[in-house]
Amino acid sequence: MKMPALGTARPGACCLTLMRSPSFGLYAASHGRLQAFNTDLRTRRRIHGSSTRSSAPIADQIPVSASSSVASLSANVGIPSIPTPTPTMLVPRPAPLSVFPLATILRNLASTTISSSRILLPPSLAIMSTLAYSNQTLLNPDRNPLLRWFLKKTFYAQFCAGENTVEVRRTVDGLKQIGFTGVILGYAKEVVLTDAQTRSLSACDTGPVAEECISNEITPWATGTKETLQLAGPGDFVALKFTGAGRQALYALKNRLPPPQHLKKAIDEICDLAAARDVPLLFDAEQTAIQAGIDDWTLQYQRKYNTKPGHAIIYGTYQAYLKATPTVLGSHLAVASNEGFTLGVKLVRGAYLGTDPRHLIHDTKADTDNAYDSIASSLIRRQWGDILQQKVAFPQVSILLGSHNLESVRKARKIRTSAESAGTELAIAQLQGMADDVSSELLIAKNEAMNGDLVATQPTVGASEIPRAYKYIVWGTTKECMKYLLRRAHENKDAVARTKSGRDAAWYEIKRRTKALVGLA
Repeated sequence: MKMPALGTARPGACCLTLMRSPSFGLYAASHGRLQAFNTDLRTRRRIHGSSTRSSAPIADQIPVSASSSVASLSANVGIPSIPTPTPTMLVPRPAPLSVFPLATILRNLASTTISSSRILLPPSLAIMSTLAYSNQTLLNPDRNPLLRWFLKKTFYAQFCAGENTVEVRRTVDGLKQIGFTGVILGYAKEVVLTDAQTRSLSACDTGPVAEECISNEITPWATGTKETLQLAGPGDFVALKFTGAGRQALYALKNRLPPPQHLKKAIDEICDLAAARDVPLLFDAEQTAIQAGIDDWTLQYQRKYNTKPGHAIIYGTYQAYLKATPTVLGSHLAVASNEGFTLGVKLVRGAYLGTDPRHLIHDTKADTDNAYDSIASSLIRRQWGDILQQKVAFPQVSILLGSHNLESVRKARKIRTSAESAGTELAIAQLQGMADDVSSELLIAKNEAMNGDLVATQPTVGASEIPRAYKYIVWGTTKECMKYLLRRAHENKDAVARTKSGRDAAWYEIKRRTKALVGLA
C-alpha cells in the first residue's frame, strides 16, 4: 500500500501533520492544535552553555496529555519508533530567554559582562558617576544631545522606561506583550543632599529653610510620585522612596517622628490617589539608620488603607539579610492580626550591604537564603514556621517577592501549587534589565497555565493562582536615571556570581539563535 506523504490526510481520518522542532522534537498537529511528543531520550542537557544537569524535573517541563488518535499516528503515517504514549507525556520547555527580543538580550549581555568583571566595573562606575553629577554641558546627558542619544539607545533602554508619558507607556506595553502581568513603576528623581546639608540635618520646619525644603524637595517628589501613579495601569504597582522627599523626611525618619505637616499632606494625597486607582504602593526599605521610622509610617498607612481582606494598597519592604527581620515582620503580622487589616509585604534579600552595619546582617549568604525562603514559605502558606513565629492567628497578607535567585523563585512557585496558598495575592518581580533568565521562567510557566498545560492532578491551580511576573522599572530624564542606575550598580557590585549567571544565560541564548538562524540547531 502506498504510504501517504506527511501532512496529507487520508479520507475519513483525522487531519494530522508532523513537524520537527529543534527544541521540542516531534509535534503532531490535529485540527490546527499542536500536541508535542518528546522523542529526545537523552538524560542530560546543557544549561547556559557551561554546565550540565539531569533532565528537567516535572516543574521544568510541559505536561501534555496523549489521545488515542495520536497513539495511532505511527500506524497512520508510517513513522517508526514512536513510543506508546502514556497518560501524561512531558516535553522540555522553551529555551531560557527565548521570550525576549534580541536587542534586549544583546544589551543584557553587555551590561552583565561589565558588571561581572572586576576589571571593567570600577571604571564604568566612575564614568556613570561623572555623567550623573557633572554640570558640564559636554558630560550632561540632558544638555548634550549626542551623549543623550547614545545613552538612551544603550543603558537607558535596558533599565529605564522613558522620559515622558508616551515613552513610558510604550515600554510598559512592550513588557506586557511579552507576558509580564505588569510593572513596578518608580520615579527616578532623587534628592541628593550635600555633605554640609547632611551634617547639619535638622527638622527644617521653620523660616526660609522650611520653604526651601517644601518647594525644592517635598513638592517635586510628591508631583513626580503622583504622576507615576497616573502612568500606572491596572495590575501595576508604584514604588515610593520616602527619602526622596528630602531633609524633612530624613530628619523625621531618623528620629522616629511622625511626618511633618507639609510632608504628611503630600503622603496622604499620594495614598488617596493610589487607593482611588487601585494601584498598590510599595514603601521602599532603606538604610537601617532610618528603617524603624519607615516601619512606623508604613504601619500607620496600612491601618488606614489596607481594609479590604486579602488586598493591600500599602506594602512595607522587609530585607531578609537583616537578622532582625523575622522579629520585625512577625510583630507587624501580629499587629495586622489583632487589628484586622491586611499586611502588604514586599520581601527582598537586601540592598544596603555596603552601608548597613555588618553585625546586623546574617553571617553567611546561606543564612540569608534560608531566612528568605523560610519567610516566603510562611507568608505564601499563611502559617508560622521555624523562623517566622508569633502566637496569634496568621493575618491576611498580600505578597510581592523581589528575587533574582532562581532557586527561591522555584521554591515559591512550588509552594504556590498547594491548596493552603489559595486566595493569597502573590507577585514575583525582578529589576528591569537584570535576571531576565529568572523572569523568563515565570513567563513560560504563565503561558503554559493559560494554554491549559497544567498537570491534571492539580485542579486547584488555575491561571489566577499562578504567581504574577513583574519588572521593577523607573522613569525620568536621562540624567535622573543615571543617578538611579549608579545607586543600583553600587548595590549590586558585590553580586558577581549572580551577574555572571545572567551573562552566561544571555550568551547561551545568542548562540542558540545564531545556530537556529543558520540551521544548526
